[in-house]
Amino acid sequence: MPLSDYDLHKEIGKGAFSVVYLVTEKKTKQQWAMKIIDKKSSSKAALETEINIMKKVDHPGIVKMHEFFETTDKTYLVVDLVTGGPLFDKIVDKKYFTEKEAKSLTKQLLEALKYLHANGIVHRDLKPENLLLKSATTLEIALSDFGLSKLMEEDTFMKTTCGTPSYVAPEVLNNINSTPTAYSSAVDMWGVGVITYILLCGFPPFYSEDIRKLFESIMSASYDFPQQYWGSISKEAKHFINCLLTVDPEKRYSAAQALEHPWVLDSSSQAQPLPHWNDQIKKYMVIRRNESQKFGAELIFAKPMAQVKPSTN
Repeated sequence: MPLSDYDLHKEIGKGAFSVVYLVTEKKTKQQWAMKIIDKKSSSKAALETEINIMKKVDHPGIVKMHEFFETTDKTYLVVDLVTGGPLFDKIVDKKYFTEKEAKSLTKQLLEALKYLHANGIVHRDLKPENLLLKSATTLEIALSDFGLSKLMEEDTFMKTTCGTPSYVAPEVLNNINSTPTAYSSAVDMWGVGVITYILLCGFPPFYSEDIRKLFESIMSASYDFPQQYWGSISKEAKHFINCLLTVDPEKRYSAAQALEHPWVLDSSSQAQPLPHWNDQIKKYMVIRRNESQKFGAELIFAKPMAQVKPSTN
């Protein structure tokens, strides 16, 4: 049995249907992360898709699978061990953060998405928790968690309402209250826009304790750049975000286009500390935890959210 080939150590992560452990492969003494998924609690089709995707991907900016195996009630994915933890959990401890660092992280994410999209894969759940630092001493990230991902080459179009509330694209939300229509890899690019916005100022472009109002602001792309927090940030950075937080997915930048944006290509330092960033990111982390508890971590199916309709006032 393959499980006996590993020594299980401490728990290093936990999801809705899975637990991740630090493990050591007995034969090689190499350490890995082992994601143990409860078959009874997860979708068989989604799990098969996740495994098929993990088999395909091989990119320095994406967590790679070493092997997988299963028992009657559990599936085991053995993947690269990245030791830095979730990106936002670590950068919240930094004394200051710069536009240059935000740009570097955004560029790494774009390169990973360009690879995925070129290989017919849409992540569908971009959020800070799925961006892991490769080590505690560097700002190199690896994209993880393909539990909601989809292969675009499959016969079925992507219509499922899924993702995480603050990061989900308008076209996905439109499927809650109307006949589901297909969407594309552009949903990932909206997520990049939200994450980049937060990296630059420490708080999200869309937020409300009322989920209806939150979704309304997302579907109309109602956000701004408050002078107090954005006054020292370059106009190119703001334009970059505008190119991604665009309601029409046909007009939204692709990963390849975003990598050619002047802000990403600009090699100037922009290394001065971002104003108010530290205080704002700490507040946001509290908001993020509260949001997860209130709204749930994911919007996996449209039906449970069918009662969420835009208000009439």
